[in-house]
Amino acid sequence: MPGISIHVVDVSRGIVAAGMQVELHALSPPRLIAQGTIGANGLFTNPALDQRFTLGEFEARFHVGAFFRAAGVTLPDPPFLDVAVFRFGIANPDAHYHLPMKLTPWGLSCFRGGA
Repeated sequence: MPGISIHVVDVSRGIVAAGMQVELHALSPPRLIAQGTIGANGLFTNPALDQRFTLGEFEARFHVGAFFRAAGVTLPDPPFLDVAVFRFGIANPDAHYHLPMKLTPWGLSCFRGGA
């Protein structure tokens, strides 16, 4: 099943990052593919993510600072992480690309998972 899936967990509080704003962009040609929020199950669901993507570079943007501020977490001004950008390439359009992200206000890990 081709496509992209995104799952985000706030490991500093042991919860999914429900409500975090996420955008997915293609880089060539530059265009917004999908935007929205992480759901109560930790997933970014958008029908545009279910398509077969072409070869190329893409960018997922995670609005980390706004997410933690909305949750009442005290952050410095400016926050250490504000909009985290994860740039990745799709080399096999027939494959599924799963992007699991684990984050805190001070760091993150995002990689190609096996979903």
